[in-house]
Amino acid sequence: MYSGVFLIFLPLIIGYFIVLKNEHWLNRINQAVSQLIYVILFLMGLSLSALDNLSTNLQTIALYTATFFFSISLCNLASLPLIDKLMPVEASSKTKALPTYLMALESAKLILVVGAGLCVGLSLPFKLPYVDGASGSILLLLLFLIGIQLRNSGLTLKQILLNKHGMIIALVVILTSWCGGLIAAYILNIPFTNALSMASGFGWYSLSGILMGDAYGPIYGGASFFLELLRELVALMAIPLFIRRYPCSSIGYAGATSLDFTLPIIQSTGGVKCVPIAIVSGFILSLLVPIFILFFVSLG
Repeated sequence: MYSGVFLIFLPLIIGYFIVLKNEHWLNRINQAVSQLIYVILFLMGLSLSALDNLSTNLQTIALYTATFFFSISLCNLASLPLIDKLMPVEASSKTKALPTYLMALESAKLILVVGAGLCVGLSLPFKLPYVDGASGSILLLLLFLIGIQLRNSGLTLKQILLNKHGMIIALVVILTSWCGGLIAAYILNIPFTNALSMASGFGWYSLSGILMGDAYGPIYGGASFFLELLRELVALMAIPLFIRRYPCSSIGYAGATSLDFTLPIIQSTGGVKCVPIAIVSGFILSLLVPIFILFFVSLG
């Protein structure tokens, strides 16, 4: 269960020990990171199109997804800006800042890529095999390249692995997500333990959907999957728009995905100073997802 979490660090560490002084190759790596983001998002759409057993109780799944999403998001966003105020981080990027409307268009392109993958998957008369495996392999390559970027940015391993901002962000995300889950439980009139389990996905849609489906059935499994997927998609749109003004809030809202899927976007739009914060926060949240979900399931 934890092997996937710890595997994330292997390509990062390997890439970190590669020193490149050739500016041409560094630019090529930066371009490759940007291109691989779109490939992974397209594969995400293909994976979504292959999801089974969603026609039954789809209305209930949509209600649970929307209720939990808004409750958790409001609680997260009501608290995370306090970290930006009390512990400010100077986010920066080597790329020139784009006007707001252009950044919004850049964010929208990411969602369109996911939508394109979904449409292609739905239009095919058969399911494409090995989509999840290909996505995972490309993700490892992406993280390897990010490790090279980290090494050549001047950051030390201590700065990457130990970061108080990342630890505090993870703690705030956990507590506020649980508060949002309790609010959703009251609105939907469902057991608090079920709601706390669902609120403990922290953006890891694949694992949380599987665990919740096994524990509570397809309604909770489907709702948990779409809840965390929606969180990731909103984070993909919001990070380029807000990370320079609210870096801690942007990283925190990305949840566990700040360790993997949203990490390249955090790096490219917020600068390398945001990367250690995102890695620590994402690692803590990823590590605790199965622990908390199974803990609250056992209480139910």
